Amino acid sequence: MSTRSMTPSRLVVALVAAGVIGGAGATFVSGSLARAAAPAAAAGAPITAATTPAVAPVIAPTDFTQIVQRYGPAVVNISVSGMKKVAGPGMPPGLDPDDPFYQFFKRFAVPGGQGEREMPVRGEGSGFIVDPNGIILTNAHVVAEAKDVTVKLTDRREFQAKVLGSDPKTDVAVLKIDAKNLPVVPLGSARDLKVGEWVLAIGSPFGFENSVTAGVVSAKGRSLPDDSYVPFIQTDVAVNPGNSGGPLFDSRGEVVGINSQIFSRTGGYQGLSFAIPIDVATRVRDQIVAHGSVRHAKLGVTVQEVNQTLADSFRLDKPEGALVASVEKGGPADRAGLKSGDVILKADGKPIVASGDLPALIGEASPGDKVALEVWRQGKREEITAQLGDASAKVASAATGGDKAANGRIGLALRPLDPQERREAGVDGGLLIEGSGGPAAMAGVQPGDVLISVDGTPVKTVEQVRAALAKSGKSVALLIMRDGNRIFVPVRIG
Repeated sequence: MSTRSMTPSRLVVALVAAGVIGGAGATFVSGSLARAAAPAAAAGAPITAATTPAVAPVIAPTDFTQIVQRYGPAVVNISVSGMKKVAGPGMPPGLDPDDPFYQFFKRFAVPGGQGEREMPVRGEGSGFIVDPNGIILTNAHVVAEAKDVTVKLTDRREFQAKVLGSDPKTDVAVLKIDAKNLPVVPLGSARDLKVGEWVLAIGSPFGFENSVTAGVVSAKGRSLPDDSYVPFIQTDVAVNPGNSGGPLFDSRGEVVGINSQIFSRTGGYQGLSFAIPIDVATRVRDQIVAHGSVRHAKLGVTVQEVNQTLADSFRLDKPEGALVASVEKGGPADRAGLKSGDVILKADGKPIVASGDLPALIGEASPGDKVALEVWRQGKREEITAQLGDASAKVASAATGGDKAANGRIGLALRPLDPQERREAGVDGGLLIEGSGGPAAMAGVQPGDVLISVDGTPVKTVEQVRAALAKSGKSVALLIMRDGNRIFVPVRIG
């Protein structure tokens, strides 16, 4: 219904089988371009290349008037309404049943306690027509939990819309209105976009219908926390609440994205906007129109970024790839032989530079497809082929005594887990971290964490930890479990 804000995350752990949700975003940073004046040459002095400084060419911003005039009528305003349950006050004590206010409070409260009541909620967003017979694309969060959806065209006609389908994983929804011969927008491809290229957004920020903002592409293929399936287009186009679901045009007048999210500390636009590539939205639309639902592929791993310290620990040439933090028991990756500590470098020949590249590539596939993975394991490359599963399918999960020991080199006090602790943690081995200091504490390791492996080698005893540390160089990668999540923590010890 409104633009969704996003806060920074210190450590992004993207579950490849997880989904995504969006908010809306785009903005225009205006500025004047001035030609720098060259200093005048001395009288009578010959003008040579050495005395004439080079002047950078001035590139004028793109004129978007033709795009707005031609395709603006295909951009719609979406109003939604529904009911939301909210906590209400309890019945006032001592109120007489004959009191006229008794029935009033009885309708909205639970006597003697905190009740719940329904309140009407309303919201606005944007969308665009992709079929002259009334098919409209917008964001899933615009129509989430809406009971009534009204679409208003630029000619002021209004239609009640039916939600054909909504996919929270990609934040794409498909609507249908009962109308014919409607104006439509042409669809392009985000693959053709270049960083620095001018782009245009049309939408209804704060209810101001068909507002136009412009900017440039800031980056491509951005992965955001909890939005694993979408390689977002980052722009500096002004997007605010109400822009959600509106189109992002390139300079050729083709829609290349759906404005979805903004990065903001205030709730309003702050120069960082994100759009869902139209290629992703088109695949979702086709499935919804054909089947009424969307199926997503799943690899079944949790991945994290490879920084320089982790690259040193795993003896990688450079900090690239998706580091596998955990593997879903019985999932596609588990069946293919992927292990925690593997670094996925390529998928179907496409390089994985940032960890977010992997879920975006998996999101382009379908359940049942096979994907060839190039993996870095124990200092060498291996080829693994995995058959992708269905993200909606349920997978059944399966769930030594010793003295305390401290390792002064890394700063950990460890002891093996007892059988009950192993069952609660859902691990076969591991050691409880009872104390953390020195390099480990500086890296963020905390008492209560469970140490699973060192540099990819599983550990069950303190002696195994000592042996693994003896082989390490100036840094070591610790796989720890915290609050049920597995993450690699790079620790510099050299």
